[in-house]
Amino acid sequence: MAFNIQSYMTKGVARVIRDAARATKASPAQRAYFTGFAKAAIKATAKRRRSERGGEHIPPFLIASITSACNLHCAGCYSRAGGACSDTAPVKQLTAEEWDKIFTEAEDLGISFILLAGGEPLLRYDVIKAAAAHPDILFPIFTNGTYMQEIFVQLLDAHRNLIPIISLEGDAAETDSRRGAGVYQKVNDAMKALAARGIAFGVSVTVTTENLNEVYTDAFLRGLETLGCKAVIYVEYVPVTEESKHLAPGEAAQARMLRETKRLRKENKKMVFISFPGDEKSSGGCVAAGRGFFHINSHGGAEPCPFSPYSDINVKDTSLRAALASPLFKALQTQGLLLDDHIGGCTLYMNKEKVEAILAEKSVSFPQNIKKEI
Repeated sequence: MAFNIQSYMTKGVARVIRDAARATKASPAQRAYFTGFAKAAIKATAKRRRSERGGEHIPPFLIASITSACNLHCAGCYSRAGGACSDTAPVKQLTAEEWDKIFTEAEDLGISFILLAGGEPLLRYDVIKAAAAHPDILFPIFTNGTYMQEIFVQLLDAHRNLIPIISLEGDAAETDSRRGAGVYQKVNDAMKALAARGIAFGVSVTVTTENLNEVYTDAFLRGLETLGCKAVIYVEYVPVTEESKHLAPGEAAQARMLRETKRLRKENKKMVFISFPGDEKSSGGCVAAGRGFFHINSHGGAEPCPFSPYSDINVKDTSLRAALASPLFKALQTQGLLLDDHIGGCTLYMNKEKVEAILAEKSVSFPQNIKKEI
């Protein structure tokens, strides 16, 4: 039987909602939100199915990098390595009004989840405030946690569709080693402030060969649970330089990560566990480039994935619907590159030369203004 990406992603969305509602049952406000969101997600799924019957595939997820600015210099950061994040003042970035337009169109299309990323997304209070006004979309905010000021805690408390996902590398030594001295303590303070208001939050862990033995342990997870964490997202490290390739989990480590995630889902019902791209293993390949999600960078370029920063269309000039039908996305979906074997977290990153070749291929009718968006 042919693999059905729409069915797979729909079931995945339903599982995330169900697990999140279960994990937040101790917080009445958060549980009430997830109960309402579950109904909205059913309607969104119906929209996507209608589009599918009409020959148009709409993914349930969008990743929105709302700024290129960041206050940290994490070792091995793919965003800085690719030029998508820098210390210079951001220029030509989408305004809060433009992002709000994107959120509205996403809702109309049936997109249920928009992951807010950066740079450091908490540097764009205006955009996060705009997101708060769309309760039928769940906005996980991938943050380094160092800007969790009272103004953000109040906003998150009032709008439960905003879910902070705070980055950790493991214990204090691992986190400070990669993210900077004192970051672990700031992150702990942020989690305590959120827990005090009953605000659901999660943790994102970039899994490397150096922290693999720690971040799946019961001791590490009990510590997070005590702090009030409701979800852990494990992300395989993507090597950004030749010198960092040894940090990328190999096949044996990837298999172990999948086993550990399955074990945790079975044994720990108080938290949600997501593995990326481990949860794609049964999806028939990478779900980027609009199969399951796509990426909008800080100045509007529609990209297959944050790890593959290439674009042939900008949402400033067109719609999300048109971006999903871009020649680049269609070529990636039909030429088999998303199904390619790879090492590390992203097949498109590991095959960037092939992506560039698709962009340059004269047989594909791309717009004249094609460029690499960084």
